[in-house]
Amino acid sequence: MFIRSERLFLRPAFPEDWKEIHAGICDESVVRMLASAPWPYREDDARAFVARPQHPLLPHCLITLPGDAGAPIIGAIGLERRQDGVELGYWLARRHWGRGYATEAGRALLASGRAVGHRLVHAAHALDNPASGRVLEKLGFRTTGEIRVRESAGRGGAAIATRRYLLDLGQAAGSDPEPQMPAAA
Repeated sequence: MFIRSERLFLRPAFPEDWKEIHAGICDESVVRMLASAPWPYREDDARAFVARPQHPLLPHCLITLPGDAGAPIIGAIGLERRQDGVELGYWLARRHWGRGYATEAGRALLASGRAVGHRLVHAAHALDNPASGRVLEKLGFRTTGEIRVRESAGRGGAAIATRRYLLDLGQAAGSDPEPQMPAAA
């Protein structure tokens, strides 16, 4: 799946992307906030990531930043089927934090999720990562009030507390701030 937003281009991973992915995510401060990426993040982990099959209804994309020097990979975002439904996950290389890229990529991917028929999307963040919670709130997610303990491969398998969120894409579609086409008279 290829998705263009105002500043970003989301695209599938290709086998040759593994080195650039490894360079961006091979940072303990990034990986420790993720549930499934291990620390240390090895070259083989990046190769396995690019080899993952792409499901048309559960896209996972690289986040790239097009510019004069090409379109470097700055992170990844995707939807994944979990035990309790579809879940949004993402990461950004540290040098790209705080610029709104996660929110922009999330909006683009969730619009695609809405287009393929997803209604409810879950997300979670580690309690010691409030910045991710702010991203989720900007995307329209609402906290469920539930704190869940989850194993974190990025923290050596340690159990960490996470705050759970839910987004109703059907409801979000009605409150989308983008202009709508007027109905025909």
